[in-house]
Amino acid sequence: MIVLAAACKSSEAEPPRPPDAPEPPRITPPEEVFEIEELGRFEEAWAMTFLPDGRLLITEKPGRLELVDLEADRIVEVAGVPEVAYGGQGGLGDVVLHPDFADEPRLYLSYAEPGEGGRGAAVARALLRETDDGAMLEALEVIWRQTPKDPGQGHFSHRIVLRDGRMWISSGDRQLFTPAQEFTNNLGKIIRLFDDGRVPDDNPFRERGGVAREFWTMGHRNVLGLAFDAEGRLWAHEMGPRGGDELNLIEPGKNYGWPEVSEGRHYDLRDIPSHSTRPEFQAPVVAWDPVISPAGFVIYQGDRFPGFRGDGFIGGLSSEALIRVRFDGEKAHEAERYPMGKRIREVEEGPDGALYLLEDGDSRLLRLTPKR
Repeated sequence: MIVLAAACKSSEAEPPRPPDAPEPPRITPPEEVFEIEELGRFEEAWAMTFLPDGRLLITEKPGRLELVDLEADRIVEVAGVPEVAYGGQGGLGDVVLHPDFADEPRLYLSYAEPGEGGRGAAVARALLRETDDGAMLEALEVIWRQTPKDPGQGHFSHRIVLRDGRMWISSGDRQLFTPAQEFTNNLGKIIRLFDDGRVPDDNPFRERGGVAREFWTMGHRNVLGLAFDAEGRLWAHEMGPRGGDELNLIEPGKNYGWPEVSEGRHYDLRDIPSHSTRPEFQAPVVAWDPVISPAGFVIYQGDRFPGFRGDGFIGGLSSEALIRVRFDGEKAHEAERYPMGKRIREVEEGPDGALYLLEDGDSRLLRLTPKR
C-alpha cells in the first residue's frame, strides 16, 4: 500500500524513500499539458456519458437530465426523470448507457429517492426516446434500491459501471458506519447484478441469502468512482474520513474494513486502527493524506494522449485538482496532479480522445486536449 502525503510538503525529517517506491507525484500546472476549452455551464452537474453519435448526457443534481449537442450548441432537457430527494449530497446521480445503446437506446440512472424512513439511493433503467419536440425517458423501471432508507443526506455513492451483461453499483454507508459490516442491509457495499436487475447465482455472499446475495464486496464508506482497466480489473476510489481517501482493487468477496479500519482518523481526531492491524481486511492500494476528496473516475484508453493510455484520472473536490494515477498490474500510484482551481466532480473520456471535466456546483464543462 502506498500512502501519499501532500507533494508540496517538506521532505525534511522524512524517512528515506524505499528503492522500489514510486517517485512522488509531480504538481504540474494544467496549462503546461492541456489546452483547456470551456464548452458550457450547468447547475450542480454530477455525471456525464457520451452517446454513440458524440452527443452527451449530463445529470444535474436537482433532478435534470440534459442532452447536449456540442456541435450544434444545443441543450435539450430530457423529460420523464424520476422524482429525486434533492438536498445535501442527494439528488440525481450517475448516468450510464447500456453497451447495446445504438441498437436499443437503454440507459441507467442513479439518484436519491424519497420514501418511508427518509431517502436512499436507487437505480432505474429506461429508454431514451427523441422526437421533433424533444427527448424523454420511457419504460422507466427501478431495478435496485438502497435499504434501509435514512433521514441523512450523505454517502449515497450510487456510481454504476457495466461489463459483460453485469452491473456494479456502489452503495455508500449513509454516514451510519456499522451497516458497512452487516449482512442484513446493502449499505457500505459494492453490488453486482445482471444488467436487468436480477441477482447472479455466482455472487460471493449468495449462501447467506437475503439482501447479501447482491454483495460483491463490503466494508466501504463512500465510493464515488468505479472503472475497469484494459485487463478487466475493477478499481474503485473511496472518500474516506480525515486523511483516509483510498484507491482499491475490487475483488469478489473481499471486505475493505470500514469502519473497523482506515488509513485516516475520525473528523473529531479520534484514532481508527489501520489496515495493518487487521489483516483479514483488504488494504487500499493507494491512500491519500491529506485527502483529495475523489469524485469521478476514468481509466484512459484513447489515442489523443498516447502517454496516458492505461492511466486513471480522478477528479478532486477539496483538492481542486485532476489526479493522474499510473497503474502497474495490481499496483498503482499517483503520478501527477494538475491544480484546476475548482472542485472537479466528474471526469470522462470523449469519443475524440479528449478528457472532459465537470466542475462541482456552478459547473463548467471543460474539454482538455494536448498542448499544441
